[in-house]
Amino acid sequence: MKKIFLLQFILLTSTFAISQSNIESYLSVPFPSNLTGSTNGNTIAWVFNNKGERNIFLASAPLYSAKQITAYKGDDGIDINSLNFTSDGNILAFIKGNTNNSRGEAANPALLQASTERNLFIIDKDGKNLRKIGPGSYPKFSPDGKKIAYLNGGQVWLAVLADSILKPEKLFQSRGNQSQIRWSPDGNKIVFTSSRGDHSFIGIYNFTTKAIHFIDPSIDLDDEPAWSLDGQQLVFRRSPSVKNSLPFTPKREGFPWSIRLYNVTTGITKEVWKADIGKGSVSTNEIPVVDNQLLWAAENHIIFPWEKNGWQQLYALNLASGKIKNVTPGEGEVENVTLSKNLETIYYTTNIGDINRRHIWKAAIKTGTSVQLSKTKNSEWSPVETDKNIVILHASAQTPAWPALLSTNGTVNDLAKEYFPTSFPQSTMVTPQAIMITATDGMKIPAQIFLPASHKPGEKHPALIFTHGGSRRQMLLGFHYSSYYSNAYALNQYFANKGYVVISLNYRSGIGYGMEFREALNYGAQGASEYYDLAGAGLYLKNRDDVDGSKIALWGGSYGGYLTAHGLARASDLFACGVDIHGVHDWNEGIRNFVSSYSAEKLKAFAELAFQSSPEYYIDGWKSPVLFIHGDDDRNVNFTETVRLAELLRERNVYFEQLIFPDEVHSFLLHKHWVKAYEATFDFIDRQFNKK
Repeated sequence: MKKIFLLQFILLTSTFAISQSNIESYLSVPFPSNLTGSTNGNTIAWVFNNKGERNIFLASAPLYSAKQITAYKGDDGIDINSLNFTSDGNILAFIKGNTNNSRGEAANPALLQASTERNLFIIDKDGKNLRKIGPGSYPKFSPDGKKIAYLNGGQVWLAVLADSILKPEKLFQSRGNQSQIRWSPDGNKIVFTSSRGDHSFIGIYNFTTKAIHFIDPSIDLDDEPAWSLDGQQLVFRRSPSVKNSLPFTPKREGFPWSIRLYNVTTGITKEVWKADIGKGSVSTNEIPVVDNQLLWAAENHIIFPWEKNGWQQLYALNLASGKIKNVTPGEGEVENVTLSKNLETIYYTTNIGDINRRHIWKAAIKTGTSVQLSKTKNSEWSPVETDKNIVILHASAQTPAWPALLSTNGTVNDLAKEYFPTSFPQSTMVTPQAIMITATDGMKIPAQIFLPASHKPGEKHPALIFTHGGSRRQMLLGFHYSSYYSNAYALNQYFANKGYVVISLNYRSGIGYGMEFREALNYGAQGASEYYDLAGAGLYLKNRDDVDGSKIALWGGSYGGYLTAHGLARASDLFACGVDIHGVHDWNEGIRNFVSSYSAEKLKAFAELAFQSSPEYYIDGWKSPVLFIHGDDDRNVNFTETVRLAELLRERNVYFEQLIFPDEVHSFLLHKHWVKAYEATFDFIDRQFNKK
């Protein structure tokens, strides 16, 4: 009798949890980001975004008990990022504020009557002595921790921390836009990248002479400078400048890029390595996601990413011998990397051995021996080396991202457990499964499927397809490492909880599956070949015996909005409705947003194909209802893209609804806007499928 009662109680509790869960509860877990550590390995810090309230948390060895060291209140839409410690871990720098649009306006979706511009702050590790330095970004402490350099208005500025009243000053004036500032080991110089549009230089500022000079200036794109350990040399990357190199087009081969070595004493620069012609000849900044693509390691090894074997992996260049070695071999890609404190080991995040997740590995630079450190069935990323441990972020199919210690035996132990909300409906989460979709052109495309917990074979369910943005993204078999896609994964889970069969489609041109998949032929503005993946996913759902083929919806944001619009315009007979969140609808408009010099009139053949690759080209076939969601201060996809498409649909009497967020940007800054957007997404699709 007791067993029966207990079973009934569990079922009742589970049913109650499912019935009580709502979209807001699915987005209730604080999202951690900007995980960083001090050079001495004793202190770590990260940002928790708790339903829009952003604060910095800190933990120190040996217990790593989490402590909140800032006290910002409310869902104010003001970002915090760029955490950076002094080497001893006693002072932390951070940026609070939002970027400007093309008119110089800082994002302000909360309509605050105060400035929301980005400012640089420093704070002691105990949360005391908070000081504002001034407008700026990209803070970098000097090696002795007494000064801080940063960027403001495209120039390098400096503040001396010992000053009782901080008086930051512009360090020097240089034409162009300065970035990638790096202190020399002795603190007497700063190297930086000076971008000039179609070319860029590597510059050095000397504190003794108070002068700058440019290293080996050329017509090409020089960037990613890295100092030698003694400060007597530095390396940098040189990528040939290419006219009319436009985004959202495949780039498989090109003029090979190279690594150059500069000798501070002699002033001589020489090429020390050059990519082969063919595969891997084009440099990419998309992965790994790191502060510097070049790392100077022990025994004069240079660590750099290369796609020679079709995967973006790490190689070690021995400057003495000129030989290189792949130190992260396997079927997969490296997504972020950090150099150990002794400079002999690299810790990295990869999907090698588990293509649909992320795990932490390490590699010995000298021997090239690689070992997987995290051995769970979940995802782990962002390794930070401490005194005796590795601190990471991790997530599972049922729980969002969270900070944790990675033990030597591969187990993961959560930090800051007391901050995880009890309201989160973890018990309602299903475990998605990896599947392969056959695109309508025959290409095999990876995807994940979410089946409702109440799923029964043969019982008909409504269905939908989610397409991510980017397109340089990969959805995982669990909550994502990006807050944008962690939210999207949560909404997919909510749909499954409400009885939907959900496909999360990793269409061609995304990351995670190698160069040829990422640089897919005819993708984007040169043919929209990824539409074939979407159409194949629609047919896959329609042919399942557990899906009502008349109730297949689409939803996605940004590039996912672009594909949603493609599907509704080209296959309204297959896709019954959709939600298009800040999607691209005309590639000629979308490209101009990233390349201001782009001229459709001067590149007529390209522009014609770009328009034929756009949803607007197929507008006469659009019959299905759609919900548009967009913030009108979007800097990634111009608001005019939605304005124009809505006008075209009005002309054709196609039903649409709209949800517009004044002064909101692409990745919504206000938590309440995420909740409202997702509630509207579910409500719109559910209403279309349940009309009387």
